[in-house]
Amino acid sequence: MRKALIVWGGWDGHQPKEVGEIFAEMLRKESFEVIVSDTLESYADEELMKSLDLIVPVWTMGKIEQHQLKPLLAAVENGCGIAGCHGGMADSFRNEVEYQYMVGGQWVAHPGNDGVHYTVEMSIPGDPLTEGIGDFEVCSEKYYMHVDPAVKVHATTSFGDVKMPVVWTKKWGQGNVYYNSLGHQANIVAMPQTMELMRRGFLWAARPEQG
Repeated sequence: MRKALIVWGGWDGHQPKEVGEIFAEMLRKESFEVIVSDTLESYADEELMKSLDLIVPVWTMGKIEQHQLKPLLAAVENGCGIAGCHGGMADSFRNEVEYQYMVGGQWVAHPGNDGVHYTVEMSIPGDPLTEGIGDFEVCSEKYYMHVDPAVKVHATTSFGDVKMPVVWTKKWGQGNVYYNSLGHQANIVAMPQTMELMRRGFLWAARPEQG
């Protein structure tokens, strides 16, 4: 059985506990052993980090200490997958540029704040991470990101003539990195399209099953 660690906390406005619970239930249905933590100190647990197949960060802003950050980066570099959404992954630890480098992007603005109507468009025909989901409408925060040009973009939204990535993947060492900018609060995470995107992202990012 593969093992996943969900670490939630930081800014309460993103409902990290509720989002973490949604993700925990999803992963258990996919036959993961799930550990849920509300402390960044979990990342400093060397034996735990070595045992993981997937890390799911749900922590907006805040500060991470180097003795917590370095094992997190090393775990992914050594092959543990990491996957998350919205500010819980791409607006964490604003001073930690190496963390942002691993994630592949960083939130910088959400013009109009919450309640913006926009379209999420799938980018790659036949992409197993998005196939069959189709373009869909969202009423939520619309994230403008600074994005690593090396990421693989799976879904976008439009800011005028700019196609802004919504879903992307990349590698960090041997580890798979998956990010989805949707998920301002639990109701957006619970949308069928977001749930399916995240389910596929978790399965893609996690280490392959053994045997």
